[in-house]
Amino acid sequence: MVSSFSSSSPFITVIVPVRNEERHLGDVLDALHAQDYPPDRFEVLVVDGQSDDDTCALVRHRQRTWANLRLLYNPRRLSSAARNVGVAQARGDYVLIIDGHCEIRATNYLSELARVFERRGVESVGRPQPLEIVGASPLQRTIAAARRSALGHNPGSYIYSDEGGPAPPQSVAIAYRREVFQRVGVFDESFDACEDVEFNQRLHDAGGRCWFAPQLAVHYRPRASLGGLIVQMMRYGRGRARLILKHPRTLSPGPMIPAAFLLTLAGTLTLGLASPLFAALFCLAALAYSSAVTAAGFGLAWRARQPELAPLFPAVFLSIHVAAGWGVLAELGPRLARRLISRLRPVAWRMRVFS
Repeated sequence: MVSSFSSSSPFITVIVPVRNEERHLGDVLDALHAQDYPPDRFEVLVVDGQSDDDTCALVRHRQRTWANLRLLYNPRRLSSAARNVGVAQARGDYVLIIDGHCEIRATNYLSELARVFERRGVESVGRPQPLEIVGASPLQRTIAAARRSALGHNPGSYIYSDEGGPAPPQSVAIAYRREVFQRVGVFDESFDACEDVEFNQRLHDAGGRCWFAPQLAVHYRPRASLGGLIVQMMRYGRGRARLILKHPRTLSPGPMIPAAFLLTLAGTLTLGLASPLFAALFCLAALAYSSAVTAAGFGLAWRARQPELAPLFPAVFLSIHVAAGWGVLAELGPRLARRLISRLRPVAWRMRVFS
């Protein structure tokens, strides 16, 4: 497909936050280099968080033949900080954020992005991020199916939808008009995860509109191991908890259910050491949970016509739920305890004075 855009087209800045992405970044950069958009009307800013592999060398090698590719440095390492480094250096009318471990399959991706902005007149554009990739292992296919299901992801999110139209920016916005950053500010660097959701929440609160464009789907790589999935979901849990603390109105059942589930299991197990009743409740809860995730796994494997994945689903669901729940509790618990202590301290002081 030949692009209809010319040298007068909107300038697009693509920000790619990375750290140790040597394995996949080359494919991302090659896909961006192959875009049908006018080469002098977009730039790619790779923002490196002190990688200790050959990520930077990979970028420098491509800079020899690619004038609009730049390498920037992020000493704080955080993705939120990397985004801000890129935004500060961006020259684009539109700013697009792409991760260094995804698959961009369309050569007209930037052209379509510009068309959506021009036709819809919105402040931001969102897109789905399916987890299906070429050459996925059985575990990666299981994680992709689990994360797409109601048991494995927030049902209020649009990131697995395929229906275009206006959408809340919180979970999907990934491209912005440049002036949005002057209006809303930049990404909150106290966030190590969900910094995009927090920024998009501020955009929503400021009246910013978002158009969800399925044709801009980017395929993300599922974690290759349960350990990687657990670390990812713990970060997501902590990020969601920080979002709730900063924006209390974002509190919803989705992030809290895994935390409540984990508390229930831990509480009944602990009390069950002293009480047969609570021991029975723990066994009942564990049996109900294992039955539910096993049945859900068999259903997902059957619909996908991949029966070999069925035995993997219980471990994947357990990893998602326990890690996300622990992340929420690890972030909320100490902060709520400190707030409670600070409120009780004056009461205790008055009780000592008047006793």
